[in-house]
Amino acid sequence: MKLSGCNFHGILVIVFVMLGINSTSAMTKFNVLNFGANPNGRTDSTDGFLKAWNAACGSADSSFIYVPKGRYLVGSLEFKGKCRSPEIIIRIDGTIVAPLDYGVLGKSANWFSFEGVTGVSITGAGAFDAKGPSLWACKASHSNSCPAGATTLSFTNSNNIRINGLTIGSLAKDLKEEGVQNVTVKKTTFSNTQNGLRIKSWARPSTGFVEGVRFTDSVMRNVQNPIVIDQNYCPRNENCPGQVSGVKIKDIMYTDIRGTSSTPVAIKFDCSTKNPCTGIKLQNVNLTYLNKAAESFCSNVVGKAVDLVRPSSCL
Repeated sequence: MKLSGCNFHGILVIVFVMLGINSTSAMTKFNVLNFGANPNGRTDSTDGFLKAWNAACGSADSSFIYVPKGRYLVGSLEFKGKCRSPEIIIRIDGTIVAPLDYGVLGKSANWFSFEGVTGVSITGAGAFDAKGPSLWACKASHSNSCPAGATTLSFTNSNNIRINGLTIGSLAKDLKEEGVQNVTVKKTTFSNTQNGLRIKSWARPSTGFVEGVRFTDSVMRNVQNPIVIDQNYCPRNENCPGQVSGVKIKDIMYTDIRGTSSTPVAIKFDCSTKNPCTGIKLQNVNLTYLNKAAESFCSNVVGKAVDLVRPSSCL
C-alpha cells in the first residue's frame, strides 16, 4: 500500500505497538460497497467507510473490512475503539482519494484517525492519494490563507497495530516531487522487523526534501536496521547506478531509542554525496547486538550526539 502526494504532515503514530495478532475466532467480512461506498472516485464514500467500521467494531467475531479496487472519495474519518470485535483486518486494494479542495480536509487534524483501538491490521495493494500538490503550492506562495493540513494516518492510545505494505513512498523516485516535513513518530515498538526508524531515497536526482522529523521513545526487539537513513537505495541496480540522491535531509532527531539489533550495525547514516544529511541528532540511544556493543556507520552526515548514545556515535 502506498501513501502518495501526502497532503499533509505524513503519518503521526502515538502509542503504536507493532506486534503480531493471533486470530483464533471466526472471521466476519464487511465490504465497504455494501455500506454505500462508491468506487467511481467522485461520490462521497465517507459515510460508507464509517458504517463498515461500526459494523465490524460491533461484531462478536474477528472482522475483515474490504475495500475493493477503485477510487473512493473520502473525507476526514475517526474510527473509535472499545470494539466488541477482538481483531479487525482492513484490506485496501483500491485508492483512497482526498477531496480535491484542500481546504475541506486541510482544516482537520487528521484524515484517517484511529482512537483507542486494539488488534487492528491494515494491509493491501492500494494507496492513499492525499492530493498534496495544491496545498504545497499554496504554502509555497506564502499565503496566509493556507490551512495547516491534516495528518494522513493517525493511531492514538492504540495497541497491537499491524501495518503491512504501507509506505509515505521512496523519495527521489521522480525528479520533481514534494517534500516530507513535520513528522512525529513516538512510543513505538518494532519486533523482529527488517527496519525500525528508516528514511530512504532513491540514488537519483530529485527536488524533494525531508526535514523536521522526530523519532521519540522507541523500543527495538531484534530489528535488522534499528536506525537507518539510506540515500543510496537502488533495488536490483535498475535506473539508478552511478547516480546520487538529490533529496536534502535535515533536522532529524532520535530521542530515547533503546533495544536490540539483529545485525552488528545498529545505526546507519548513508547519506548523499551531493546533499549530505545535516542537523542529525542522537539523544539517549542505547542499542546492543547479541548482548554486546553494536556499531555505527556514517557517510556524508553532519550532526551531534547528546547524553548517552550506544553504540558510540560516528557523528
